[in-house]
Amino acid sequence: MLTQPNLGAFVTNPGVMYREGVAQGLLRYMKCRDCESAQTLARYACGRCGSTQLDWLDSDSTGTVYAVTTVTRAPSDEFRALVPYTLVLVDLREGSRVMGHGEPGLMIGDAVIASFAELKSKGLVLFCRTSERRGETGDTLGDACQSGVP
Repeated sequence: MLTQPNLGAFVTNPGVMYREGVAQGLLRYMKCRDCESAQTLARYACGRCGSTQLDWLDSDSTGTVYAVTTVTRAPSDEFRALVPYTLVLVDLREGSRVMGHGEPGLMIGDAVIASFAELKSKGLVLFCRTSERRGETGDTLGDACQSGVP
């Protein structure tokens, strides 16, 4: 689905469309009209061809894990209760790459789907194994993935 940005908000804060999508349970990405390259997060111009003809699109929220790391030291007090937690880079099916939280035990190459949660009124993206793989590790975050709570 094509989503047109509020250009006033976009110019002063280009990440607003992405964050609004997360708040609505959607992963958004930008796509260039000229070369059809998918763009990660908000950009003023295409990273591939330089065109400024970019549109916001809603992803189907599925992808493949590209990288995984475990955070053992929280960057702020609001994340301290989650330590240790998993962060992942995911190549979305549409072609862009995004970072989000992941259920423990995710490995490079795993098929995932995004769910959404809130932490201290901030939207979080939580990647979970797709239904055919979900729950294999038997951990509690695997259960939380089903309800969308990290």
